[in-house]
Amino acid sequence: MDQVRVGIIGSAFSSNIHAEAFQEVPEAVLAAACSPNKKHVEEFASRWKIPIFVTDYRKVLDRKDVDVVVVGIPNDMHREVVVAAAKAGKDVIIEKPLAHTLEDADAMVAACKKHKVKLMYAETICFSPKYVRAKKLVDEGAVGKLYMVKQGEKHSGPHSDWFYDVQQSGGGSIMDMGCHGIEWARWMYGKPRPKSVVAHCQRVLHTGRTRGEDNSVVILEFEGGGIAVIEDSWAKHGGMDDRIELHGTDGVVYCDLLHGSSMETYSQKGYGYAVEKAGETRGWTFTVFEEAHLYGFPHEMRHFIQCILNDEPPQETGEDGRATLEIIYAAYESAGTGRKVTWPYKPKKPGEVPVNAWLKA
Repeated sequence: MDQVRVGIIGSAFSSNIHAEAFQEVPEAVLAAACSPNKKHVEEFASRWKIPIFVTDYRKVLDRKDVDVVVVGIPNDMHREVVVAAAKAGKDVIIEKPLAHTLEDADAMVAACKKHKVKLMYAETICFSPKYVRAKKLVDEGAVGKLYMVKQGEKHSGPHSDWFYDVQQSGGGSIMDMGCHGIEWARWMYGKPRPKSVVAHCQRVLHTGRTRGEDNSVVILEFEGGGIAVIEDSWAKHGGMDDRIELHGTDGVVYCDLLHGSSMETYSQKGYGYAVEKAGETRGWTFTVFEEAHLYGFPHEMRHFIQCILNDEPPQETGEDGRATLEIIYAAYESAGTGRKVTWPYKPKKPGEVPVNAWLKA
């Protein structure tokens, strides 16, 4: 095999980013696309020149000319599609978070192991060129022993209604964006075991639209002493914000993922692409240039495709997604009880969406 044939399941925002990323991966060819909305998937396939488009994902899985599927659909649908893909012998690239419950995550990991297919966890900021360079600085010893990392992602709200339905998504800003920071922090420290979590959740802007939190802070402690502070918000106006800090005994790194290459923009009406992504864009915003590249989507997909071609384990696996989800459960439990959660840890109700530990407290 010298080229991997890709089926994209989904046709909304994340799937468009995936399709765009594959334009920079010559070892991959887009072979098929799927969405239950016929008009939507037809437009999606036309835009990205995908020859086959269907409304039933099973028809993608049945195709012999598809080697791997990229899943970018609502969180509550991940288990069904991934388990079916594994049974069909397809490798899987799954958009974050891995699943909306830990029970689903375990079933997905088990199915992919049983059928000997790769489950690759699409945690894009672990592939972002800026953040990769920052990690290399740490690995080279530039800042000494790393003792604290910070990551924050903030905007004024998701692009699709299902994010606000906690039964579909599993939670609010922690589930949507905290999964980025948690896995990024694990990666920065070399993926040690967690030791404890303290978290706080608020609902401050989208009070009439969701039961989930739209502003959150998570403090995560790892074995070995390193800590991570992860801030996520759907309540920040003025466009996207994504940045990190790395604090070591011999130095510090500050990295702004987006603003360093953005355009300062003022618009009285708001503007298209960002409106879909993060709500309100009227007034002053930072218009991001080549967002997919900055976030590492092409680099991520290139890595996963090479893993398939060379039969190598991916940097980000289903087990990594599962570890991140377990920490998310602990964070919501901490926010609900007002207490630190320590390891060893097992969620009391792994079949329920994690945000319930906060909502039902």
